[in-house]
Amino acid sequence: MSAEIRPFAERDRTELRELFERAGQGSPSASLWGHEESEAAVYLTPYMDLEPESLFVAVVDGVIVGYLTGSLASGRIPSESDRMDHAIKSYRLIRRTKPLKFFVRAGLDMARARVGRQEQAAGDFADVRWPAHLHINVVPEARGTGIAVSLMERWLDRLIETGSPGCHLQTLVENTRAVRFFERMGFAKYGTTPLVPGIRRHGKRLHQQTMVWSPPSSQSAEPR
Repeated sequence: MSAEIRPFAERDRTELRELFERAGQGSPSASLWGHEESEAAVYLTPYMDLEPESLFVAVVDGVIVGYLTGSLASGRIPSESDRMDHAIKSYRLIRRTKPLKFFVRAGLDMARARVGRQEQAAGDFADVRWPAHLHINVVPEARGTGIAVSLMERWLDRLIETGSPGCHLQTLVENTRAVRFFERMGFAKYGTTPLVPGIRRHGKRLHQQTMVWSPPSSQSAEPR
């Protein structure tokens, strides 16, 4: 499957929003709290609004089949925690059954973690060595076709062109396919793998995996 990788254009907004709902199907992090409109407000819309030049789409036969949202540095996009807080208030998620169950479960998970002195995922990552970050989504039928690789290569080229010192991303330990993919793209596992509050996969708790990338010529410290 051959795809055109191009920058996001405003005309893509509606199609990209529709793709958001199905691109993550089958992955451990498919729908986080069961309200896709608010999830898009956290993981897609801010990138279209605030840093569209760092958003790339993959097009096959005139149809968008994948995208990569990125940000070159912290501060250009509100933190994930701030985006989450805004979505909770804007969409009144505590009044919606599925999101409420998720956030109650997340609260209980955090309480148990404090009592058991367990490490839990903080959500936000800040390190001057890897200030950029990304999210990538490809529809199920386009996976394994090289489209995700092409999107990542376009993003890494942008990082090099802009002189970025490095990039980070956060995925799940249990999403082994994603972890292997990012390793092939030059990312390395970094830090610990804390439990993620609220998320379940087949009834089991999941763990956060932070990964980092530095440009080939970088003299940054090695991940550990």
